[in-house]
Amino acid sequence: MQVPLQITVRDMPHSDALDARIREKAAKLEEFHPNITSCRVTVEELRKHHHQGRHFQVRIDVRVPSREIVANRDHDEDVYVALRDAFDAVKRQLEEEIRLKRGEVKARDVP
Repeated sequence: MQVPLQITVRDMPHSDALDARIREKAAKLEEFHPNITSCRVTVEELRKHHHQGRHFQVRIDVRVPSREIVANRDHDEDVYVALRDAFDAVKRQLEEEIRLKRGEVKARDVP
C-alpha cells in the first residue's frame, strides 16, 4: 500500500485484538490484489438499540488505481463477524475488478 492502513474506532474502547485482526485481514487483501493504494477501516458501535444489545458497523474503503471500493456491514452482537463480512465483500469486489481487467467478463450484446 502506498498509504498506510488507517484504522478508526468510534464509540467503543480500542482493542489490540481488534486492531491485530484488521491488520491481518488488510494484509491478506494486499496479497490478493497487490495494487491497493490505500485502505481505511472504520469500526463503530451504534447506540440505536439499547434493549437489544450492542450493534456494530464496519466500513471499509479500499482504493485501487482504477476505482474506490466501499463495503459496509452491520452486526447485532459480534464486531468480528461484521469485520469478516465487510472484508469478504471487499474481496469479492476486488475479484470482480481483476476479472474485468483480464477481460474474463463477457460483455452483453445490445440489440
